[in-house]
Amino acid sequence: MVSVHEKGAYLVNGTEIVPDSSEALMQVKNKTGKDISIEEARKGTIAYGILESHNTSGNMEKLKIKFDKLTSHDITFVGIIQTARASGLEKFPVPYVLTNCHNSLCAVGGTINEDDHMFGLTCAKKYGGVYVPPHQAVIHQFAREMLAGGGKMILGSDSHTRYGALGTMAMGEGGPELVKQLLNQTYDINMPGVVGVYLTGEPVPGVGPQDVALAIIGEVFANGAVKNKVMEFVGPGVASLSADFRIGIDVMTTETTCLSSIWQTDDTIKEFYDIHGRSEDYKELNPAQVAYYDGFIEIDLGTIKPMIAMPFHPSNTYTIEELNANLMDILNDVEKKAAVSLDGAVEFSLKDKVKNGKLLVDQGIIAGCAGGGFENICAAADIMKGSYIGSDGFTLSVYPASMPVYMELIKNGCAAALLETGAVMKTAFCGPCFGAGDTPANNAFSIRHSTRNFPNREGSKLQSGQIASVALMDARSIAATAANKGVLTAATDFDGTIGKYKYHFDSAIYANRVFDSHGVADPSVEIQFGPNIKDWPAMTALPENLILRVVSEIHDPVTTTDELIPSGETSSYRSNPLGLAEFTLSRKDPAYVGLAKDIQTAQKAVMEGKCPVEVKPELKPVMDMIHTVYPEVGKENVGFGSTIFAVKPGDGSAREQAASCQKVLGGWANIANEYATKRYRSNLINWGMLPFLIEEGELPFKNKDYLFFPDIRKAVEEKAEEIKAYKVGEEGLSEFTVKLGELTDEERQIILKGCLINYNRV
Repeated sequence: MVSVHEKGAYLVNGTEIVPDSSEALMQVKNKTGKDISIEEARKGTIAYGILESHNTSGNMEKLKIKFDKLTSHDITFVGIIQTARASGLEKFPVPYVLTNCHNSLCAVGGTINEDDHMFGLTCAKKYGGVYVPPHQAVIHQFAREMLAGGGKMILGSDSHTRYGALGTMAMGEGGPELVKQLLNQTYDINMPGVVGVYLTGEPVPGVGPQDVALAIIGEVFANGAVKNKVMEFVGPGVASLSADFRIGIDVMTTETTCLSSIWQTDDTIKEFYDIHGRSEDYKELNPAQVAYYDGFIEIDLGTIKPMIAMPFHPSNTYTIEELNANLMDILNDVEKKAAVSLDGAVEFSLKDKVKNGKLLVDQGIIAGCAGGGFENICAAADIMKGSYIGSDGFTLSVYPASMPVYMELIKNGCAAALLETGAVMKTAFCGPCFGAGDTPANNAFSIRHSTRNFPNREGSKLQSGQIASVALMDARSIAATAANKGVLTAATDFDGTIGKYKYHFDSAIYANRVFDSHGVADPSVEIQFGPNIKDWPAMTALPENLILRVVSEIHDPVTTTDELIPSGETSSYRSNPLGLAEFTLSRKDPAYVGLAKDIQTAQKAVMEGKCPVEVKPELKPVMDMIHTVYPEVGKENVGFGSTIFAVKPGDGSAREQAASCQKVLGGWANIANEYATKRYRSNLINWGMLPFLIEEGELPFKNKDYLFFPDIRKAVEEKAEEIKAYKVGEEGLSEFTVKLGELTDEERQIILKGCLINYNRV
């Protein structure tokens, strides 16, 4: 199905693969008649050309990227604009689209959500942006329909910012990276590796884009084959896929931990732009005659079978056929893995879903940027036509990704066909993807064509004894399961016809409802603030020395951003830094907030010119022990705060709050064996937190220990490769070392200043 090559490869004429070896360049010469170096061949990728055209540094090894457009949704844009305003924002320098698809229900939190929307509308007017009201479109569908362009680059504050299928290199990052673009600064990265994804064949009937995506994720996530690299989709198999099918694969590349994606383009993509009235934005993109890829993945689309990603990660993949054939063994393995993720906090079992040798599911959802596409929903309607979901516990909800898609489903009859089955059609909303819509019942098992199925994401509250779980599947197999009244069924078992429907885009829907300033700012507009919208608290510069208390110790193989700051009901507080911070790690480590706030009292005392030991007497023996070796350390040159240890934190969402909430509670650092994603590490840095790395093995400290980092400011300034640290205990100071990894000069300055806001205020 999917073959991952450990070494790189040359692609010649777009169709011939030459694996990297000592003879490779000679083979390339024999095929092309040209001498070419590996350095020149690297420039032959589509990705290289796009990055080069957006790089302002003049050095292709150290990129400083300026994006063409920006996009955010209503969980992130308030914090981004507030940060930029605090740093002197006067006008959006590039098109910036504010969509409202996460907190769009306005159903909880009093006036909070609609207050955020009005903040967004008035800011779009004041600073010259675009405002997409609730229920009109999910962020990524609007971007596909109205923003993407061949050879362009878009930065979004949502991790699934992926428009590579349309020839647009897009990246999802934490809010501070968008703040930098709003302040005419750059996105600074080393030149990423580029991995070729070579497609051949065509999918069999019943196989959809989520099946292909899950097959890829299952192969590459654990081995890190594409981590922080660009995935470039090429090969003859691309032409066999519709635009919607390519988009459905592309959006899920985020779950591989790649940096971005890009696809070769053709007449199919040209037609997409034509349909959306933007023919001028199409650009044909192909690799050069010879292109070198740092890694290579081959996929025969014809061998892909309907897939399922079992709880609690998109990489926990099986074919549906394999799952049904080995049901109890696989469910037992899933339960064992879940016990690790859930820390044994609740009883979790899926084996009780097995009836008469069949797996029964409780709920189906087709939604969001991955599932809510036109073709997915049309296929689901065809599969379910003439069937009924029944009047028992099974439910099916369908969320078209935009109002234009919804309109076309009404016009072509697919919406009516679905409604007749007992399914429910709802408006464009991202809620089912992060636990704010169609939350399952306790112990329920939901199958979803959405992007993620992390623990604690779908509505579980372990501290209250509540648990539910999600498996990811393609809309087609969800429909086949729904037609079978909840018995897990692969769409390849459907023997009817899945039609091909022509899509017509109605631009009047947006023209009549979306506010577009066309880049013209109106400084006279007063921003509308709600009572929940709060400014960021004051943050100090990095002190000369640091005393940190470990306030959480997490040994899961991977820690997601949903575990660092829960999604779902907390979303309403994303505009209130102090309010949201109260939820930090609440589902993973409920003791965290209290411990972090306790040590933060010492730092507040320092900021007020008071003696921290008087405010927090338990620090006296800590200071006494430090003074035995470092007598000069005192309140004038030391800072106090918290840190957490996690093996591999930051998988999943780009949202900055996973880091900023720790900072608001006095966090100065994370300590990890590695960071799951670049975007989480960047969030830490932009909030002035030290992204420490420590070697794998037994930790030299434990939860609630005090750690001392002497001369930490000097270490950052002088780019020390290793940083000396001590565990402070009754037995004395126990030395160990940590590293910071590579930091740009700008990143070092941000850390030294204490956060990006402080960096830009000076």
